[in-house]
Amino acid sequence: MTKSKTANRYSPEVRARAVRMVFEHQGSYETQAGAIAAIAPKIGCIPQTLREWVKQAEKDSGMRDGVTTEERDRIKALEREVRELRQANEILRKASAYFAQAELDRPLKR
Repeated sequence: MTKSKTANRYSPEVRARAVRMVFEHQGSYETQAGAIAAIAPKIGCIPQTLREWVKQAEKDSGMRDGVTTEERDRIKALEREVRELRQANEILRKASAYFAQAELDRPLKR
């Protein structure tokens, strides 16, 4: 997955600075895409990467519809919790079946 590699390649400070530069200087260009194309090489990334950062910043600030970073992190945490709970339930189900079978196999006490 290349997303995780790029997510870790640039520090949050570099990302924030790059996005801030786009917002501050986009008035000097005909389009936001022009600003992104000019600023990306200065940061050391490709324009598509910077475009994704800008889109996410717009979502986080409410300028654009979509899932915010906070919501995405919460969804990931909830999905992880569901996965762990399903594993725990499976273990409990198997243990219950094992002990129920052991109870059936045990001779009756008189």
